[in-house]
Amino acid sequence: MPKQKIIIAPALVETWTLSPAATFGSSVRAKGILLEVRARLPLAVRKSLDVNGMALVLGMATEGEREFASTSAAVTAALGGIESLPVIPREIQDILAISTTERHRWLKDGRLPSAGTRTVRLSGRARQITFHVFDPRVVEDLLDRAVVDEWREEDIAARAENRRQAAYRAKLTRSLKKAAKKPETVGSEIDAAASKLLGWDEFDVDGLLR
Repeated sequence: MPKQKIIIAPALVETWTLSPAATFGSSVRAKGILLEVRARLPLAVRKSLDVNGMALVLGMATEGEREFASTSAAVTAALGGIESLPVIPREIQDILAISTTERHRWLKDGRLPSAGTRTVRLSGRARQITFHVFDPRVVEDLLDRAVVDEWREEDIAARAENRRQAAYRAKLTRSLKKAAKKPETVGSEIDAAASKLLGWDEFDVDGLLR
């Protein structure tokens, strides 16, 4: 019979419930807040802090009472004003239920205003990445006004108009090419026919055209 792994619950536990103003009800945002708070803690205790739903949970063994107290104070301090923490791309996509393509398009055309950029180094790599971040109050306003559906309707209308214009340009191009392929105009055809009339040269020599 396989041995069962015994999990010992930490004796020292403290919980911080994250406000809706901080998370927007997004588990991705809650995880982002966890990572932000962890980054402000000493490396040795970072894994003692975790997220459970919309709450941060700190757990340590009894013998770490002094370390627990200092870490608890650090977490409390880090959470001060956390509602103003800029929203990163994966968070805003989860909050507004939008795709990466929509985020890029609306950021480019100004409907989704950027609050600046942030540069981070990928874990275990030398390469850095830079991305746009968003003001949480702007995100809250967009969420309250439910503008995403309106933007999608605008995009559908714009794509339809672009297709109509593209079809018109294609038709115009075909017409111009067809016209360019005609060898002669009506006037040149008449002149060519007239030049073939018998006796035309003699008629011209007699001076009757002057």
